[in-house]
Amino acid sequence: MKIGQVENWSVSYEWKAVLLLSLGFGLVGIDRWIITPLFPFIMKDLGLNFSQLGALAGILGIGWGVAAMCVGTISDKVGRRRVLIPAILLFSLLAGLTGTAASFGMLLTIRLVMGVTEGAFLPASVASTAEASKPSRRGLNQGFQLSLFALLGLGLGPIIATQLLAVVPSWRYVFLIVSIPGFILAGLIWLVVREPSKQSEIPYDQPVQHVRWGEVLRSRNVLLSVAGILSAMCCIFVIGAMMPSYLMEYLKISPQTMGFIMSAVGFGGFFGEFGIPGLSDLIGRRTVAILSFLFAIPLLYAFMHTGANPALLFALLFLIGFFCLGLLGLFTGPLATEGVSAAST
Repeated sequence: MKIGQVENWSVSYEWKAVLLLSLGFGLVGIDRWIITPLFPFIMKDLGLNFSQLGALAGILGIGWGVAAMCVGTISDKVGRRRVLIPAILLFSLLAGLTGTAASFGMLLTIRLVMGVTEGAFLPASVASTAEASKPSRRGLNQGFQLSLFALLGLGLGPIIATQLLAVVPSWRYVFLIVSIPGFILAGLIWLVVREPSKQSEIPYDQPVQHVRWGEVLRSRNVLLSVAGILSAMCCIFVIGAMMPSYLMEYLKISPQTMGFIMSAVGFGGFFGEFGIPGLSDLIGRRTVAILSFLFAIPLLYAFMHTGANPALLFALLFLIGFFCLGLLGLFTGPLATEGVSAAST
């Protein structure tokens, strides 16, 4: 993906564009994860089982992954705004339509298409943030943008969902309500975010090189990053999909308390996505990756053997989110970037 610089750049434009793009990625997080604290209620209403809940969580990720791999290059050719604005409008619309689903098949289809639209938003928004940023602040701004996914989606999302349940007639209304901000944000992005100048397209850190997939996959760091991401996200996906039912059905915790406990994953992940990659700058990528896995494993074991103690459950999930989502930031950030750079030289 090529990274350019917008014309007539200013600090004012930078902070407005980065804030809007970051909020957009935060809405991606909310629309993706708001369903998980509502799973126990959806199960009862639609007669679903746990296998179907797992499929709903996984199908969105498949659509996301396929679209994210393909759309980055498309946005280079047609422009960022032509990808960003339709993507945010569509995933907001699909978030609202989730509340109208009358069957598992309908719900699965909606979540698959929603994953495609959210995956399309990701590379175009990250590139737009880089293009709106002063080069010396690109890393900081992109880190802030990616962290809002955890903060809003996994942190505030469960609280919003469970608190809304106390005032709306059913879970269906929650999806309709959370879809509204996306339409407003699409209008603001249309007004504020600019395209980079074609004449001023410049590389991000190095000259643009055309690297084949085979060359990238020969990099040991890239392969280890893929394995690390799969391992860390297995933990996050299982927690996100199954934890609400575990807390309510097995530990007999109320819906509102469950929402606060679940939010710990997002709050911990928000700090982890900054802290873990930052720590790796000081003591090394491999050391931090190994230590993060070694800390996360006993924390997850301790969580499994903790009873209905909300404060302790929150603390353990906070730390699990810190290490697992921090690993995600490490593997998708410096490790993958350095691995691809090595493969292309």
